Amino acid sequence: MLRQTTFGTTMFAAFALAAGTAFAQDDGAETSALDSQYTDENGDLVADAPEDESELRNPDTLVFAYTPVEDPAIYEDIWTPFIEHLEDVTEKDVQFFAVQSNSAEVEAMRSGRLHIAGFSTGPTPFAVNLAGAVPFAIMGADDGRFGYTLQLYTQADSDIQDVSDLAGKRVAHTSPTSNSGNQAPRALFPEMGAVPGEDYEVTYSGSHDQSMLGVVAGDYDAAPVASEVVERMAERDLYDPENVRIVWESDPFPTTSYAYAHDLAPELKEKIEEAFFSFDFEGTALGEEFAGVSKFIPITYKDQWKVIRQIQKANGVEYTPEGLAAE
Repeated sequence: MLRQTTFGTTMFAAFALAAGTAFAQDDGAETSALDSQYTDENGDLVADAPEDESELRNPDTLVFAYTPVEDPAIYEDIWTPFIEHLEDVTEKDVQFFAVQSNSAEVEAMRSGRLHIAGFSTGPTPFAVNLAGAVPFAIMGADDGRFGYTLQLYTQADSDIQDVSDLAGKRVAHTSPTSNSGNQAPRALFPEMGAVPGEDYEVTYSGSHDQSMLGVVAGDYDAAPVASEVVERMAERDLYDPENVRIVWESDPFPTTSYAYAHDLAPELKEKIEEAFFSFDFEGTALGEEFAGVSKFIPITYKDQWKVIRQIQKANGVEYTPEGLAAE
């Protein structure tokens, strides 16, 4: 169970050129939406490594970041066993970087200050297109399953029985660029009888945690949230599941992607992948924190993030600095 959090307001003034939204060719093949500083010769929708070997990086210290959370200090401790394993496999020092927003995390990789990172579901396409991130892994179970669902919650005694009952209600979305917290509802709810922002009032809470707590407190009539977050909150007794009710649930979406910078040396990329795919979650703080997860599973951005790109396209999302910084 992983977290998705709100985007910060950091603007990328350093970007001179913006990326466009991915689009389909006449034959249905999707083309990349990479910023013009990157290339995609093989059509896998992620940035190619530099052809000039002098531009490849093999730093002595690797910087690793996990998607922004409310208490980065706790997650630094949780990630310690993995970081130690990463150091052993790569034979390099690894520094945990506690990012404060998804915008800051993407900017850090774009500027070369971040080498490996976990990017939340919705921000992943921005990291790919604006920062040259190359997703290669995701947390999953032994049988290869992974993902989370979008759940629409309301109070247990609410008169909301289906999505169409949201009409006239006050509903908490997380942030504009959040997949399950905003983009998926805007893409999926209209066909179920409720157009966000038209049929019901949208209020941005800032995070899935705040959306859920707002429903519990009665500040919002309902909220679309990521299943993994509310499950985690229930485990920590942050709310009583008896006080809320699921109105609707989606099919699974991918969770946090783990990516490295496109310009790392090939042998270093291989070592990083080896570290991820050989890590044993059992008996570690990471394994205890992410219940139901036992290993990292290989993925590709082109395949596993296709549904996310479709949702973002339906919302008119453009992979630009302005789109990332939008609030």
